[in-house]
Amino acid sequence: MSTDTLSLIGNTPLVRVQRLDTGNCELFLKLESQNPGGSIKDRIGLSMIEVAEREGKIGPGSRLVEATAGNTGLGLALVAARKGYRLTLVIPDKMSQEKIFHLRALGAEVVLTRSDVGKGHPEYYQDMAEAIAKQDPKAYFINQFGNPANSLAHETTTGPEIWAQMGHRVDAICCGVGSGGTMAGLSAFFRRVSPKTEMILADPEGSILVDYVKTGKYGEAGSWLVEGIGEDFVPPIADLSLVRAAYTIPDRESFAMARALLQQEGVLAGSSSGTLLAAALRYCREQTTPKRVVSFVCDSGNKYLSKMFNDFWMADQGFAEAKSHGDLRDLVSRSHESRAAVVVRPVDLMQRAFQLMKLYDVSQLPVLEGDRVVGMIDEWDVLAAVTKDTTRFRAPVSEHMSKQLETLQISTPISALTPIFNRGLVAIVVDGERFVGIVTRFDLLNHLRRRMK
Repeated sequence: MSTDTLSLIGNTPLVRVQRLDTGNCELFLKLESQNPGGSIKDRIGLSMIEVAEREGKIGPGSRLVEATAGNTGLGLALVAARKGYRLTLVIPDKMSQEKIFHLRALGAEVVLTRSDVGKGHPEYYQDMAEAIAKQDPKAYFINQFGNPANSLAHETTTGPEIWAQMGHRVDAICCGVGSGGTMAGLSAFFRRVSPKTEMILADPEGSILVDYVKTGKYGEAGSWLVEGIGEDFVPPIADLSLVRAAYTIPDRESFAMARALLQQEGVLAGSSSGTLLAAALRYCREQTTPKRVVSFVCDSGNKYLSKMFNDFWMADQGFAEAKSHGDLRDLVSRSHESRAAVVVRPVDLMQRAFQLMKLYDVSQLPVLEGDRVVGMIDEWDVLAAVTKDTTRFRAPVSEHMSKQLETLQISTPISALTPIFNRGLVAIVVDGERFVGIVTRFDLLNHLRRRMK
């Protein structure tokens, strides 16, 4: 029986896709989400730290510094916590809150920086991490993008595991490139044991890697929401020489595929896994002869519950198709009809209103009798009521709600929203007397952005 958490890294299970259409091929997924830190990056976290120890680059009292899209940081944080190292991680601000909370819970210092700037900018996450390390004589910059111990982890563990689990019959492997370590390590291993095995590149739309593979030239990078893979440059340790097929996958397809993987196969996977699965399925369906293909569940989807597994987030991003009414209902993100709106009743206590505001991160609540709006209560109403007398938390909402309401019928033009927003209010949308939902400035911005696509 294993007694050390770090000994649980690796030897992850391999499962066959059963219900999704794989064409003539068999598609297998290696569940890297089963690592103790929840991702494939546990492997390189352990490898990069232990190699640095053996080479005398770090020891007691050392500070580790790294730039990460999240999962490498989690792998490093797990190992650093077990070995007693201080860890500073520089992370782009598009990363999920679940990852950030997890990192801080493990004791890592998290420095958030911009995700909309490229290499060479002082706030680019890799450049910032390197600068932080240079300022501290006890710091060691791990540099996963140029660290040979990154790819070594996959050459010595991931590759041999796949080879054994597949009975030495692997026709193709589909993976993405973040730091490049997975592709490089697997290429090094399979070049020796099975030169016919093809490498397939799965890349988010906006990344430059597919264009580079196909043309040998750098294109202009865009932006994408999938986390952990895709780059605006080719990482120094990347090896793309065995890539025989490369697919650009839009965010919409990646998220939809990750959700389909959960619904069809019962596997809760992260956003990059959706990209890999989409590319692997495209490859499988293009084949005219049967092949045995391997891809990865790179991390667990429990780190993305507030994002791609959140129906409201998907709708806000324009990834979920919603019924169009051609009126103000199209701007309501949480409708009362679908029981998604957060509301209170006049008899509810002020304390409940405050708890709902905290729980759902909203600043105002419609007050309903049946389906009719009779008031609004916001955080200022609560504050004004309880500042001088905290017992008013136990007072009914009806005593402190505002009855001066800005209601708009669903047929009202969008232009009518601006004067309401200018007064710092939200718009209450109704159909006759029936409450439909509220529209905020953010809802309007989301609506206008979706129309731009």
